[in-house]
Amino acid sequence: MKAIFVTGGKQYYVSEGDTIYVEKLPNEVGEDVTFTNVLYVNGKSGNPVVKDAKVVATVEKHGRQKKIIVFKYRPKKKYRKKQGHRQPYTKLTIKSIVG
Repeated sequence: MKAIFVTGGKQYYVSEGDTIYVEKLPNEVGEDVTFTNVLYVNGKSGNPVVKDAKVVATVEKHGRQKKIIVFKYRPKKKYRKKQGHRQPYTKLTIKSIVG
């Protein structure tokens, strides 16, 4: 069974048993998370969401991605700005899809 759901402003296309990385969620490790904002389930698309459909996932871990460097400068103006950023994430394993 396949589904498309929305979390963190992004859409994820998943099937049961998949492992995905999403924007950080407030849930603890080992807890189940239920997503009800499901756009598509097994050939049936919603308008805008499918009624009574949900995706259940288990939180595996929380972490931060690799550091990216943001460097800005303006030529001939002696302006330089160096900044780093690490985006937090939550690793999920899809447990079941109900549609």
